[in-house]
Amino acid sequence: MQFQRRGHLGHEIPLIIVDGVAKDLRPLTDDITPGFIAAHSVDSVSQQLASLPDVDDADSMRIGAPIAKPGAVYCVGMNYAKHAAEGGAEPPENVVIFFKPPHTLAGPNDDIVIAPGFSKVDWEVELAIVVGKRAWQLGPDDNPADYIFGFTLANDLSDRHWQLEVSGGQWSKGKSGPGFLPLGPSIVPAGDVNPRALQLQSWVNGEARQDSNTEDMIFSVDDIMRDLSQFTVLEPGDIVLTGTPEGVALSGRFPYLTDGDTVDLAIDGLGSQQQRVVRAS
Repeated sequence: MQFQRRGHLGHEIPLIIVDGVAKDLRPLTDDITPGFIAAHSVDSVSQQLASLPDVDDADSMRIGAPIAKPGAVYCVGMNYAKHAAEGGAEPPENVVIFFKPPHTLAGPNDDIVIAPGFSKVDWEVELAIVVGKRAWQLGPDDNPADYIFGFTLANDLSDRHWQLEVSGGQWSKGKSGPGFLPLGPSIVPAGDVNPRALQLQSWVNGEARQDSNTEDMIFSVDDIMRDLSQFTVLEPGDIVLTGTPEGVALSGRFPYLTDGDTVDLAIDGLGSQQQRVVRAS
C-alpha cells in the first residue's frame, strides 16, 4: 500500500496504490494533509478500500510530493559517520537538527532549478519519516514507532555556499531554496518498512555517488523520534529527514550539480526519484 498525490503542480489529487491499482482518496479527503493523517490511520483507510473508485489514468499523471503543507520539516545532520568525516567533522555526540521550510517540497521527478546566487548545489539521498500522531517527551515505556505514519524518500538538496560560507553558523540558509526537497514518490505505511535495514543510493549522470544502508546510522529512527520529542512537539504530518551517507559533492570527490545534470535516487521499498538540473532563466 502506498499513499501518493498526482496531477499538475498545485492541483494534485490524493491516491492510494494497492497491488498496482490507483484508487481515488477524495471520498475520504480533499488531499493528503496533516489533518488527513491526524484523522485517519492506515487501518481505517484499508477498511474503506472497496468503496474507493479506481483512477485509470494515474500512470500518465505527474507525481507530486506525497503530502501537502506539512507543519514542519526537521532535518538530522551528520547522522552517518563517513558523511560527517567527508565534511571535515567528527561524528556528533547528540542529534544535530536544522530546518527546511515547507515551501521546499517538490515532486520526486520535478526539475532542480538552480537560482541566481546558488553556486554549489549538492544532492543527499535520505530516509524521511512522516509523523503519525502528536509526540511530546516520549518516555522509556513509549514506542517511537507508534508515532510514525510512514516513510518516504527524500533528496535534501543543499547549496554549500549559503550553508557553510555565508551561513553565520546555521545551516538552513543553504537548505531553503524553492524545490530543495524532492519528496516521494509515496508514503509507505510504517508497518511495511524496516527502517533499520534499507539500502540508500544516488547517482549523477548515471555514475554512482552514494551507496549505504540505514544500519550505518549513528542515531536510529527510534533515537531521532525520542530525542526530537524531548524539546519540541512532533505533530501529525511533520516530516523528519534522518541524514545522508557519504558520497556527496561536499567531499571534494565529485563536482557540484550544474545545468543539464540528471540526479537519480532510490531507497529499497520506497521507490526512486529522477531530477533534471536546470538553471533559472
